[in-house]
Amino acid sequence: MTALHDAVLFDRDGTLIADVPYNGDPALVTPMPGARAALDRLRAAGLRLGVVTNQSGLARGLFTPEQLAAVNARVEDLLGPFDTWQVCPHDDTAGCRCRKPAPGLVTAAAAALGTTPARCVVVGDIGRDMAAAAAAGAAGVLVPTPVTLPDEVAAAPAVVADLTAAADLILERQALVTATPRPRAGTVLVVRSDSAGDVLLTGPAIRAVAAGARRVVLLCGPRGRAAAELLPGVDAIIEERLPWIDPQPQPVDAGTLRRLTGKLAAVQADEAVVFTSFHQSALPLALLLRAAGTPRITAISEDYPGSLLDVRHRVPDGLPEAERARSVAAAAGFGLPAGDDGRLRVAVEPQERGGYLVVHPGASVTARACPPEVVRRIVDALTAAGHRVIVTAGPGEQGLADQVGGEPAGPTTLAGLARLIAGADCLVSANTGPAHLAAAVGTPVVSLYAPTVPFGQWGPYRVPHVRLGDAAAPCRNTRATICPVPGHPCLSGVAPSDVVAAVRLLGVPAPALSEEIAA
Repeated sequence: MTALHDAVLFDRDGTLIADVPYNGDPALVTPMPGARAALDRLRAAGLRLGVVTNQSGLARGLFTPEQLAAVNARVEDLLGPFDTWQVCPHDDTAGCRCRKPAPGLVTAAAAALGTTPARCVVVGDIGRDMAAAAAAGAAGVLVPTPVTLPDEVAAAPAVVADLTAAADLILERQALVTATPRPRAGTVLVVRSDSAGDVLLTGPAIRAVAAGARRVVLLCGPRGRAAAELLPGVDAIIEERLPWIDPQPQPVDAGTLRRLTGKLAAVQADEAVVFTSFHQSALPLALLLRAAGTPRITAISEDYPGSLLDVRHRVPDGLPEAERARSVAAAAGFGLPAGDDGRLRVAVEPQERGGYLVVHPGASVTARACPPEVVRRIVDALTAAGHRVIVTAGPGEQGLADQVGGEPAGPTTLAGLARLIAGADCLVSANTGPAHLAAAVGTPVVSLYAPTVPFGQWGPYRVPHVRLGDAAAPCRNTRATICPVPGHPCLSGVAPSDVVAAVRLLGVPAPALSEEIAA
């Protein structure tokens, strides 16, 4: 089965060792508390370890390459060997691709270790470390110190107290998606009744089930049907509204429940795996599945399930949604096969990059959408920088798309949108389905992220991305669907120049600038 991660990459100063500015003296190297034990636990678990460190003191002439090598050797004397060292010798004026927050050190470390950034975790103490991880498509874990800014803590995908806790988190996440081998299953009913983005995030878990079952039937709602049709591993789809899940539920009546129970019975499933988000209950469906004769049911439930569940699973808060779903599959005995990297995936043909950006101004709930006037300024700034900007719209959003300018994409299906995004150099989007679609086709994302739900759970998964927006805004973790704060401050302050810079950080050059350089 596939492990969650192959490698852990550490910042050096302030993370592995106490920060002594521009240190060239090995005698001043002091490990951070618990560092050696945490590293040894990760090594024992089979993870390869690397260091990714900015060392501008070289460019400033404050220490020599020989002094840097001596300090690094002392780090290894105290903390054990590292499988790769990646050092940026430049300062901020160099404009290099290696100095964090640029992703170059992370991508180089992953390549040196024979893996990809998506299968790496970056552990650091400041926002530059987390930004470099995100821009490379790696996971990030922040270990704050007194120099860490409050906004950096708020924006981090995961925050722990020290290196011991960082190792705990990395190993716990691995354990949660590790399945105990079991006999191959027959027909398995998997359930994800929610929006398109939620269904896409469940894709790796569904592939895990498909790897261990002869047939997979997916029960989804109408909002997720188009996404369900794009998922690998699904043999058949049942579309049904579940009134305890649907955001605009219809009244419950006995006839509807009898009809749904009949549909479930007709599947003749050997077992069911029910995927839910944190606020949803699997128990109403489990009751109907029992009535339909399903012999084995796995789901997360904080509430007492009685005899409704055979496998009652629990998860800690803060897991990325894709991993939360994989943990449910693993609890049922299904793990991803060797060679499956655990990224989101859809069954659309590969596209060549087309030299354009996609901007998607809408969102499934208004609290997560960037104000139209801000998106208009973003589109204008990207266009002025020389980018071709295509603006897309979801159902009922064409008026919004017209407001923000750019080149209209026109009506399209979700599969058509996937192909369009797959050919883009980058997507600029709020926290909504197209951001997860971009992750599924490997297109980098500039995420205009309202912090109403945790970024570490719902942000772009295992794809290069940059997070913009006020992560500490008053709407943080309110799970509001309508903005509760006048003026929408979490996104109204996004500067168009920051979006242009984010696109550049993700490796997309401005065409006009490139042509000037070529000339």
